[in-house]
Amino acid sequence: MMETVVDRPKEKVLTYEDYLKLTDDKRYEVINGRLYEMPAPTAQHQRILISIATRFYLFASQNSSGMVLPSPVDVILSETTVVQPDILFVSKERLGMVKERVFGSPDLVVEIVSPTSYKRDRYDKFVLYERYGVKEYWLVYPEHKVVEVWCLRDGKYILHSFAVERGEVSSCVLKGFKVKVEEVLK
Repeated sequence: MMETVVDRPKEKVLTYEDYLKLTDDKRYEVINGRLYEMPAPTAQHQRILISIATRFYLFASQNSSGMVLPSPVDVILSETTVVQPDILFVSKERLGMVKERVFGSPDLVVEIVSPTSYKRDRYDKFVLYERYGVKEYWLVYPEHKVVEVWCLRDGKYILHSFAVERGEVSSCVLKGFKVKVEEVLK
């Protein structure tokens, strides 16, 4: 199933309040006032999500560094932007932003990219997360067995770490955290 932009009148910009009024069981994101329907993830996507999230969770727990949450959880970046990253991390110093939803920019976000989400994850959300100050952005490409780790420096993302098929990637936010690509993208 392709993700779709849900039609809305051109003059209508959706807000967080509008988002809360949605009554069906579908998953949505609102990006710059536009409503996007998100298809259900594949089994492969979920296996990768569990593998990466578990590693983040164990590391963060052992180091008492903060909270790791897998999707779906709403992240409210602004009145007109609500996203559901695949995995997020909020440092212990910033846990006040975590209520029933996350109000503000997480320290770290992971998106597992599918062919249907490529443009939105690689371009739209890249710019969005950069603009809202997400310190670290992981892009995971299962089809190509690639993981990229982007870190915010002077308001712009720079490629911090990447691996193709084999090798490790590391975090700039969670010092000492490393993942072997071949283990998480089996």
